[in-house]
Amino acid sequence: MPDMSASASLAMTQLAALAKEVDEDKVTPGVLGFIVFAVMALAVWGLMKSMSKHMGKVDFKEASEASEASEEGAAASGKGKTAS
Repeated sequence: MPDMSASASLAMTQLAALAKEVDEDKVTPGVLGFIVFAVMALAVWGLMKSMSKHMGKVDFKEASEASEASEEGAAASGKGKTAS
């Protein structure tokens, strides 16, 4: 057990020395920041690709054309009912 605490204290003193070498005014994201950014960039790229694929499947019609078509359909079905 004494060896463990001695090695732990040695590790802490070495880490403390490394921490003092870091410039307090300079902050860098490091490797973890790059990995997070890369994952987010890939997710956005995948979502944009999926959205583009789904938007290609959408059939856009003007509102006036759709309302005219529904009015014509209603008029045709109305004429058919009165003629019978």
